Parts: sequence; structure tokens; C-alpha cells
Amino acid sequence: MAGPTTAEREAERTESESGRPRSGRRPGRRFRLPGRRFLLLLTSLIVLTGGGIWLLYGSAWLRVEEVRTSGLQVLKPAEVEGVAAVPFGTPLISADTEAIERRLRQKLPRIDSVDVERSWPNGIGLKVTERKPVLLIEKGAKFIEVDAKGVRFATVEKAPKGVPLLELTVDQSPSVRRFTATRLMSEAVRVWDELPGKVADATSVVKVRSYDSIALELTGGRTVMWGSGEDGGAKARALTALMKAVPDAAHFDVSAPTAPSVSGS
Repeated sequence: MAGPTTAEREAERTESESGRPRSGRRPGRRFRLPGRRFLLLLTSLIVLTGGGIWLLYGSAWLRVEEVRTSGLQVLKPAEVEGVAAVPFGTPLISADTEAIERRLRQKLPRIDSVDVERSWPNGIGLKVTERKPVLLIEKGAKFIEVDAKGVRFATVEKAPKGVPLLELTVDQSPSVRRFTATRLMSEAVRVWDELPGKVADATSVVKVRSYDSIALELTGGRTVMWGSGEDGGAKARALTALMKAVPDAAHFDVSAPTAPSVSGS
């Protein structure tokens, strides 16, 4: 059998000198164990992570111990905190702030909004904004408070000072089929919101007979026919001008703001 040719022997010699295998593949890299510095960093990270989790959930330090309530005008702190039912003694991180807020809004209609915040290291803060009455509905010897959004939120025995009464006399009105009492009450709130400041302060009663018939009773026996809740800005400007021009008038009509009128003195 013939031996390798001169070319084959030359190729073998070249491969042996270069250190490469005959297949032309490079030798694989050897696996190296992680260095000491890397292991120390990894161990420290695990310890810190585990310690942080224990501190938040397992330690006795960061647990709910107090509740701070702010922003109250009518509601009492004990009443609010009782409804909030903050879980004392539990880890602060696990306190369900959304559930606390939901309970307060559902059970205390006087609350318009509330921010429930974790106050580290061991407190829960309740920042409450209460609804304010802008109109009152008389019901027997009591009064239902209505806020600027048209929400009836509380019944009180004594009428708050400076809040006008709302009289809804819509039983005989044909428009009640189209506009419910709730819608008409919202229109009354809309009118009140558009009143000039001095007029709002002087308003004692807001009377609603229909969607297009809303009137005001002011102090001093004065009255204002406002009409519907539409074009409130124009009506407010017309009323302001009339009161300046004819301050002794007893009746003002701005239901058509482009043609307002006065009568009486």
C-alpha cells in the first residue's frame, strides 16, 4: 500500500507546527469557575434581598401602628377611622390602600374623595375631602344636603347657614316626563353655579317648576326669573348689569338674556 504523498506529508507538518487539529477546528475553551469577587457579590445580593423581604414582611418594625386623618370638616376622626378599618399590626407594605378607600367612599357618602397613603415607618394617612352642600331639600323637619355635582349625600337636622333651599314643584309639569326630578335638580345646581357671587350669597330659595322655569328668591323680597340652565354666563352678566342699573327693582327677568327686564321697586 502506497504511503502519503509529499503534499499530504507537508500538510501534516504544517498542522502540527501551528497546533491546529487536522479537522481545522480550534480547540474549545476550558470552563472556568466564577471568581471569588463574583461569588461575594452574588452572596451579598441574596443576603440583602432576603433581608429586605424579611424587614418589610417579617420584622416587627414596619408594621401599622397608627392612623392619621386630615381634611375633616363635619365628620369625626373616630368615625372615619372606624369605617376605614385599617389592619393594625400587619406589615405596612401589605396594607390594602384601595380597599380602605373603597370602604370609606361606600359607607360615608359625605366623603367626596380620599387619598390613602402609607406613612413610613408605621402609619397610614387618610386625606379626606368632604362634600359641601350648595342646596338643601327640606324633608319634614330635616334637610337633605346636595353638593355641587347634584349628589344628595347627607340628611341633617339643622340647615347649614347660607345654603339656599331647593323647591322642586314639578308634579304638574308636562316636562317631568322628559326631564326627571334628578335631572331638574342637576339643572338647579347648574344655575346656582353660574350665579354672580353677590347674587349667590343673597339667594335663599331656588324654585324649579320645569326645565325652562327656574326662579330665585333673594333676600329683601327680590326675585329673579332665570329660565332654563342654558346660557348661564350671558344671564349672569345681564343680571349683574340690571342690578347695577336698577338697584331698587323687585323682580328681574333674564330668561332671555338678550332682552332682560325689570319690574317693581
